[in-house]
Amino acid sequence: MALNDKQANSYMSYRNQGKTQVIAALKSGVSVRSGRRIEKGEHCPNSGKLRSWRTRKDPFVQVWQEMIEPLLSSRPTVMPITVLELLQQQYPGQFPDSLFRTLQRRIKEWKLKFGEAPEVMFRQEHHPGVQGLSDFTELKGVQITLNHQPFSHRLFHFRLAWSRWSWMRVVIGGESFTALAEGLQEALSQLGGVPLEHRTDSLSAAWKNLSDDDKGDLTSRYEGLCAHYGMAPTRNNAGRGHENGSVESAHGHLKRRIRQALLLRGSQDFPTLEAYREFITQQVLRHNQRNQDLIKQESPHLQPLPQQRCADYQELSARVSSSSTITVQLVQYSVPPRLIGQMLKIHLWDDRLSGYIGNHEVVTRARIRPPKGKRRAFSIDFRDVVPALAKKPQAFYHATLRDHILPGEEWRQLWNALCLRVTPKAACSLMVHALSLAAKREDINTVSQALRAVLREPGEPALRKLLGYLGMPPGTLPNGVVTQHELSGYDQLLNHGGYSA
Repeated sequence: MALNDKQANSYMSYRNQGKTQVIAALKSGVSVRSGRRIEKGEHCPNSGKLRSWRTRKDPFVQVWQEMIEPLLSSRPTVMPITVLELLQQQYPGQFPDSLFRTLQRRIKEWKLKFGEAPEVMFRQEHHPGVQGLSDFTELKGVQITLNHQPFSHRLFHFRLAWSRWSWMRVVIGGESFTALAEGLQEALSQLGGVPLEHRTDSLSAAWKNLSDDDKGDLTSRYEGLCAHYGMAPTRNNAGRGHENGSVESAHGHLKRRIRQALLLRGSQDFPTLEAYREFITQQVLRHNQRNQDLIKQESPHLQPLPQQRCADYQELSARVSSSSTITVQLVQYSVPPRLIGQMLKIHLWDDRLSGYIGNHEVVTRARIRPPKGKRRAFSIDFRDVVPALAKKPQAFYHATLRDHILPGEEWRQLWNALCLRVTPKAACSLMVHALSLAAKREDINTVSQALRAVLREPGEPALRKLLGYLGMPPGTLPNGVVTQHELSGYDQLLNHGGYSA
């Protein structure tokens, strides 16, 4: 039986321990005779020399230099299975699947001799208080929902290179400067200090489809942010994500912790965005607790925080239209009617916007973005427009924003059901009254349930039935009946002014 190096090494190890030939042979699984051969150096055929001749004909000799080598040289990433399938197409019947392992070995040997060398990584030595790094990441493989609705988002991640202190913030939009500025300033505020250097990737995600002037403005804003905190801004070379490795590699650790926490929680649904952000914060704090000693050592090396934050929003302008709406980056938002005609100064953050007249904040709204494949979106709060609709409810029927005024899909279903039961005039009157009640009670769900109960009853839906389900007296709201004055009043007016009819 042929001996392998493992058996020979095991036998000699036992012999060196003082075991007899018989005992060493038994423990190594070889015969005593083989043991003697091992000791004499006769156990390996050819005395350890490598064989330099082939034992069978090379099946690729005709195509290797003419076809395979040029292919490997011009397309280094081509896979062996792709090469084999190409040979099978061009030379039917000559290259069966059984040759795949042989081809795979030959290609591997060729790449070791002539292929491109992989990039060499140089480990970096970090010092306390010197470098902080920022990057964006996604929680892939996990579908977070807010109130059972899918929630698309990213995570901004800041990390100190030396102590591994981390901070994460939920980002609703893309990798924009606004998201970077908000996340970075929040992280530094929680840290209580500032490193000497801030490193990011090329921020190319924030530069897509921007003009040269816009790119220059973004660069100056980023440099201004770093200057405000006394940090030297540095970036990776384009396409070299591994150069940000001190934060890239940390993504995996934190995301693994988040996934495990979700597993223990038993649900990936959160009632609000604030609840989800609090969950992420708790996981980051637990991560930092494990590095508490290093963080305490690095803290004295950090620069102090400036007294004020730097502007981390985009500043725009928007005039309030006669429909009591503003348009900000192709999204139409409703605002209180008292602002109609005013020019608002808009501060646009990643997750919200605020409108100012002078230095006074007059409106704030959650920021939304057009859904995938759409250019525009709408954020209409029915509370802004329902007082005006109550004065002319029939305007609701053909209103261009009608479906956006209704607060959710359930209300749109109720509107469609109402239109099938009553005339357009009656449908508008009842729906506007229902919206007025929802705004007055600040309870959308209770009013929608009451309206659904009214629609289940036989007969024509009416306001008095809705008020009954809500436990309200019939005189709570006007009955909607308009009393027409007598036409003779015009004659009296004309005669009083000295005019003749």
